[in-house]
Amino acid sequence: MASLASEESLNPGVQRREVFAWAMYDFANSGYTTVVLTAVFSAYFAGAVAGKADWGPLAWSAALSVSYALVMLTMPGLGAWADERAKKKPLLMMVTAGCVVSTAALGGVQPGDVWLAVVLIIASNLFFSYGESVSAAFLPELARADALGRVSGWGWSFGYLGGMLALGLSLAYVIWAQGQGQPAAMFVPVTMLITAAIYGLASLVTFRWLRERATPSPRADGDKGLRAALRQLRGTFRQLRHYPDFAWLLACATAYQGGVAVAITLAAIYAEQVIGFQQQETMVLIFVLNIAAALGAFAFGYLQDLLGHKRTLAITLVAWAATCFLAAATTTKAGFWWAAAIAGISMGSSQSCGRALAGLLAPPRQLAEFYGLWTFATRLASIIGPLAYGLITWGTGGNQRLAIASTAALFVIGLVLLIPIQIERGRAAALADPSDA
Repeated sequence: MASLASEESLNPGVQRREVFAWAMYDFANSGYTTVVLTAVFSAYFAGAVAGKADWGPLAWSAALSVSYALVMLTMPGLGAWADERAKKKPLLMMVTAGCVVSTAALGGVQPGDVWLAVVLIIASNLFFSYGESVSAAFLPELARADALGRVSGWGWSFGYLGGMLALGLSLAYVIWAQGQGQPAAMFVPVTMLITAAIYGLASLVTFRWLRERATPSPRADGDKGLRAALRQLRGTFRQLRHYPDFAWLLACATAYQGGVAVAITLAAIYAEQVIGFQQQETMVLIFVLNIAAALGAFAFGYLQDLLGHKRTLAITLVAWAATCFLAAATTTKAGFWWAAAIAGISMGSSQSCGRALAGLLAPPRQLAEFYGLWTFATRLASIIGPLAYGLITWGTGGNQRLAIASTAALFVIGLVLLIPIQIERGRAAALADPSDA
């Protein structure tokens, strides 16, 4: 951390412990995606809660899609409100509490409790998505423009360690519980409590040391309400014509993040129902995938600053497309392990790169608001990708191999939409006087 968080990497006045505190939020919330969305609860929902019905993957995708739609409708407005009042940190504290409580409540879901599971997944994922967006808006305040890639990569890779901690403790408990002859309905709820506890405790470091550097920017008419923030948001959408490269990035993210969302939310279901993994094997698989993702995010973070954000992101999208075809073609657990390893490296690097690129192209005075637009795009992607996967699976009588192969198209589209982005032009537009826009 000493070399990463050096003075030449950070903005003036930023202390190293603040970067550590910011990264600790990635550490805190990664357990949610790893244990709830990817490794444990997703497979538990499809296998036990939904009783392995053909509509199980579609129901899971639909529940997540509803939560993402709510995020799309509300997060940009919340971001505008946070920018106007310089309240990113209090907002982050509130949504974190919401996610911790609703994740713990998932521990009460039993086989057949489909609607309870759906409601709690919608709520927990809604709060998680809010927290992820608000936390990302702190990045450009901490890191210099030429160091956004490596600081983002370091935070993202450190975050995967949190995911591995939550998954490792959960795996240890699952192994013990299975040794005692306990069914999934008894040990899965405990893993939800473990995940919620790590999320809540680790985030305390963030709230202790991370500073709110933004200054309030009230409207000239003195109106500070949410309605004014939403009016400002509508203006921001109109302003996108002055930020064409940020707009292209949003379009690109809408495509490729849809494929990433498929990997996050449906990997365990695919591994167990198509390849034949047992739940314990799936958890080990996701644990190793997180190691690969951490290494990928860290290494590609530096690569971004050497090769450029655009070129680095393009490399990861090509790797993602290859992963989809490999996962669809393999019929053995060994082959799927190779696909998972490539996916892990691609996952950490592509998400870290996208977050850093958004910070580079966003106007400094509207970081939370523009990261709200970024969240709008990524959550739209999270509806398109998994829902398309679920519909293909349902419509073909359970053919998940075709569904995963079709996901490669999202990465190819993202690669095409990446081409028009010009980094230098986009950065100049972000730094221009807003009165000239």
